[in-house]
Amino acid sequence: MKTILEELRDFDTALIANTIGYLDPTPAHEWYMGGSIQSVTPALGPTVGVAVVCEADSSSPDNEPDMAVYWEQLEEMGRAGAPTVWVVKAIGSRPDHECILGDGMAKTLYAQGCVGIVTDGGVRDVAGLLNTSFAAYCRGTVIHHTHLRFRRASAVQIGGIEIRTGDVIHANAEGVIKIPSGCLDRLANAAILNRAFEHKAHLVFRRTDLTIEEKRQQLAKIFAESGLKQP
Repeated sequence: MKTILEELRDFDTALIANTIGYLDPTPAHEWYMGGSIQSVTPALGPTVGVAVVCEADSSSPDNEPDMAVYWEQLEEMGRAGAPTVWVVKAIGSRPDHECILGDGMAKTLYAQGCVGIVTDGGVRDVAGLLNTSFAAYCRGTVIHHTHLRFRRASAVQIGGIEIRTGDVIHANAEGVIKIPSGCLDRLANAAILNRAFEHKAHLVFRRTDLTIEEKRQQLAKIFAESGLKQP
């Protein structure tokens, strides 16, 4: 798994999303997140890892802290043997005040092999996240939080899709997807083919000396030669 994830980091997330369409019949609406989840660390490039999911309340008044699940999941990440991505559903009573982590927690997570967070809450200390090379995909920045309470969940809904522990996350400055398991082991090789296809296709797109019909014919020829097939 670790080798597969390392290979997939070489591709931007949009290319991976396009390539999935050639390999796997899973409907796209089941695996790409909506635009409410944005990168606040775009300079870090693609983030690829195995999801570890939980729920968190960082906004409700008069909360008592409960960090037990956080510490347990840190231990689990350290034993994972592959990069992980912490996927956290914000469940507090004041959604606009959710702040799931800052750079202190990010450093601790990163030391355990976690390369980033995906959450429908907020984060803070972006400069510290960048200095740690810890990626964050979220609803934005929030300056503070109430007492933090974490709890386990078998699955969470974030950005309009369901994420379970063990799902593979691929994300970059443009958004977040989960990779359908049925195509994971073939995806890197297919992405190489697709990158070559898109390069040739874009040369055709920008030409001004071809009619639309001529472009369609050339694109069909390039695709036929690409080695890619529709699922």
